[in-house]
Amino acid sequence: MRPDCFLTSSLLCLLASLPVLAAPPRVLAPEPLDKLLQRYLHLEAPRDDVEREALQNRLSKEGGELLATEGYFEARLVLEGEALDALVLHVTPGPRARIESVRLIINGPVEAARLDALRADWPLKAGAPFRQEDWNHAKENLLLSLLERDFPTARLTYSEARVEADRHQVVLEVTAESGPPYRFGELAIEGLSRYSPELAQRYNTRAQPGEAYEESRLLNLQSALENTPYFASVFISLDTEAATAEADGSRTAPLRVRLREQSPHRLGLGAGVSSNTGARVEANFRTADLFYRAWQLNGGVRLEQLKQSAYADIFLPPTHDQYQYAFGVLTERSDIQDLRLQTQSLGFSRSRQRGSVDLTLALGYLSEKQTPQHQPSHRTRALTVNSLWGWHPFRNQTEGAGYASQIQIGGALKPVSDQNFVRLYGRHQQVWQWGARNTLNLRAEGGIVLADSRQGVPQSFLFRAGGSNSVRGYAYQSLGVQEGAATLGGRYLLTLSGETIHWLPDRPWGIAAFLDAGNAADDRDAFRLKTGYGLGARWKSPAGPLGMDLAYGDRWRLHFALSIPF
Repeated sequence: MRPDCFLTSSLLCLLASLPVLAAPPRVLAPEPLDKLLQRYLHLEAPRDDVEREALQNRLSKEGGELLATEGYFEARLVLEGEALDALVLHVTPGPRARIESVRLIINGPVEAARLDALRADWPLKAGAPFRQEDWNHAKENLLLSLLERDFPTARLTYSEARVEADRHQVVLEVTAESGPPYRFGELAIEGLSRYSPELAQRYNTRAQPGEAYEESRLLNLQSALENTPYFASVFISLDTEAATAEADGSRTAPLRVRLREQSPHRLGLGAGVSSNTGARVEANFRTADLFYRAWQLNGGVRLEQLKQSAYADIFLPPTHDQYQYAFGVLTERSDIQDLRLQTQSLGFSRSRQRGSVDLTLALGYLSEKQTPQHQPSHRTRALTVNSLWGWHPFRNQTEGAGYASQIQIGGALKPVSDQNFVRLYGRHQQVWQWGARNTLNLRAEGGIVLADSRQGVPQSFLFRAGGSNSVRGYAYQSLGVQEGAATLGGRYLLTLSGETIHWLPDRPWGIAAFLDAGNAADDRDAFRLKTGYGLGARWKSPAGPLGMDLAYGDRWRLHFALSIPF
């Protein structure tokens, strides 16, 4: 025999000797029970009659227990078929058991109105079909409703689902013990070496001693401490074992706050590039313990192609009424649209956050040297007062839905300033989710400077438009008042933008289409909106959303921004 024939025969023999893999039994059951059984039952093909009988017994037992969790207590599962590799598991679920009655007992000093609410919120009503998962969730939610307010030691002492299979009924009974009501005590702070306990106490706005216990208040304090630059980890618990009994039957327990401090000093370096101001490098130094007083210093240098700045800001710890004071200095040079600016400023601010509203009042002094191209330089100075309100009541980071608004009112007076003026500014951005993978983003901003003229008003209080986050299709800050070759700020601003993004399935990439309109000017009668439109790409990067847009305004322009910390 030729070698190749011998090899072919050997392979055929080897393949013939391999066992044939039989198909597992097919499940024949009403929907959606068929999917439930296919998901959780281990279905395998028997090799002989002995294995078939063992498989029948196992599937009957395991399948019956599985269907019982859905309220089918008389289910029958039978393997049918002659060939071992073509078996069918016939499922007859039988009648579904329903809830006949519910007995809900809550012992303890729980107010009558709250008891009525707990019973009304109990989801398993008489006549509803019984499911084990619903039964477990109902008990868990009942206990959580007690634990989250007033009763942190509540527990379930008895629960029973009594099945009357012959009548296809289930009788439910639950007993809960609320335990005594608790109140917050003093903070028991552990783990501090650099900072004083009084620093942590300043962030306690909702878990004051004597207030009724609420889990949300405890979590609010934990979140507030975690968001500070002082602590690397925060763990807070109500120390019920150290509680003291009060005359009214309640108990007061200290809040045990375990903190781990983090290094107060940080040095950051970064580089980036954007279509607005070009390439950028920067260095930043932060410390959370300036002068060993828990003052936060944020200072640095940023060098961009069109703008260079150095700054230093100091933030004091919040006061007991949650005001935060800050002061800082800034020096900046820029050369944008043939207008060179040299600015020095110092400022003082007081801010406070109330729910979703940020309130800031700022006092600042600014000295500015303006040099339009081929024109003489002149200086302006202003001592300004500015107030800011910001709203961000809802933002869904997963879906990208929500809105944010901002209003600013400020101004300056002679003789401490070169010009009397009042500046009004507002901005609103709204994002909607529509469909499974689409978002709609609308933005509007407007501003007006009330003054006899723009002369004597610093450029940072006037308005220019154009570029990313403004009117795409136009160069950065190219829309404004033309003075020779330079573009200066005007007293009026209006920009509008509409953008829709389609996100690719299971990908962090999206395709955007947008239309922008806006302008900045010094004459209301001559005010005309400029429009820009185009397409863009979006990427949900680990560092945040990034975008690149190709837009047409006065000509085709590419807008983008990229930043890399290191």
